[in-house]
Amino acid sequence: MTLRAREGSRVAEVAQVFLKLGATAFGGPSVHVAMMEHEIVQRRQWITRERFLDLLGAANLIPGPSSSELAVYLGFERAGWLGLVVAATCFVLPAALLVAALAFVYVRFGALPQVGAVLFGVKPVVIAVVAQALWGLAPKAVKSKLLGALAVVACAGAALGAPPVVVLLATGGAAIVAGRTFAPRDAVWLLLPGAATAAATVAPVSLLALFLTFAKIGATVFGSGYVLLAFLREDLVDRLHWITESQLLDAVAVGQVTPGPVFTTATFIGYIVAGGWGAAVATFAIFLPGFAFVAVTRPLVARIRRSPTASAFFDGVNVAALALMAVVTVQLARSALVDVTTVVVAVASLVLLVRFKVNTTWLVLGGAVVGTVVRGLG
Repeated sequence: MTLRAREGSRVAEVAQVFLKLGATAFGGPSVHVAMMEHEIVQRRQWITRERFLDLLGAANLIPGPSSSELAVYLGFERAGWLGLVVAATCFVLPAALLVAALAFVYVRFGALPQVGAVLFGVKPVVIAVVAQALWGLAPKAVKSKLLGALAVVACAGAALGAPPVVVLLATGGAAIVAGRTFAPRDAVWLLLPGAATAAATVAPVSLLALFLTFAKIGATVFGSGYVLLAFLREDLVDRLHWITESQLLDAVAVGQVTPGPVFTTATFIGYIVAGGWGAAVATFAIFLPGFAFVAVTRPLVARIRRSPTASAFFDGVNVAALALMAVVTVQLARSALVDVTTVVVAVASLVLLVRFKVNTTWLVLGGAVVGTVVRGLG
């Protein structure tokens, strides 16, 4: 086989694998990573497990959707720059198309009682899913009393209204300072809302504004994909008023019942505010920065991971991301848990997730059934 034919064969393999993963990877970033490890390391043996863990660590060190960025790293490993592009496209496209189709249905029929009943039951499940993700990530991120203290301060800053990007960067900076001097209070003031202000004006929903907003979010979200909720709420609900808190929960619910990256929530929101072109622009914009970071940082992965300063910074960023998740979960719960039924659904979902490891897709479907029955009877 010639070199060109071999390269073409590898690109085709990348397309096949990531189309399959993009169409079947339900359950969130941790499930995506597990499926990639099984498919690429165990089944196909494209790379070693050690190299896979290196790439996973790198994906967690840069802003953006970590499981999607891991897919891009793996595509490059197998088929170079073309593999990078193909892996990114194939992993995101199936979910984006499905979410756009559901957004069309939502916009056209969302006011009907049947759809409202389904979302009534699904929203408390979403709250439970995010809470469970927070519970699972906390022990890995809060590795010391110092980081625990920074997480508490970050929670306070977020609850008082500090923009998410300020909370993330300030906590990362505080972790560096505290790690060297053990005087975290020197940097705590950075977390207060007065350290930075967000624009209070309502921006027009143009495609350019949509692109810039989602590109900014894609360039500043660290940690789990669920941290995205804090950024979406701060920008789209509180600052720009493009969507309501209820619509944000609906978007997250759709993201839970579809495969692929959580970041395709942007596709749903883009469609709501600007139709089909809005869905395309929002999707492209939110994924673009992360994929660009992968391309730029790939040669620097080993050096970044060995740097004590970078390590301290990202430790701080990780606990701040958890703080944002905690605060936004409480805020969204006020909109989702509105009666005894929704509270019971949320608690039952949390128990099933934590104790019995039930797949989130089944829980979302179960919530939809409960909502339909309860609202139908009502």
